[in-house]
Amino acid sequence: MSAALLRRGLELLEPPEEYHKKKPVNHLRENLQYMLKGRLVADKAVTEQVLAQNRGRKSKDQPPEKTEKKKPEGTVFTEEDFRKFEREYFGVP
Repeated sequence: MSAALLRRGLELLEPPEEYHKKKPVNHLRENLQYMLKGRLVADKAVTEQVLAQNRGRKSKDQPPEKTEKKKPEGTVFTEEDFRKFEREYFGVP
């Protein structure tokens, strides 16, 4: 590369002189006053009402439904029926 191109590249990388002339200004105080000026606090009763309405609506907040467990049904056959079956099919006295 030629020296002229390198010099031109370095000039582009350096900040302009106008940038160095201006002093940085801190706008923190003005910004804080602006942010706090428009602050609106809702009434506590209203916020509690909104929170109460939204509480418990999510599925994770709902307790699982309890299903009644079915009791195992008793057998229809009696011991006498089982003994009769054994005698007929297995030949056990």
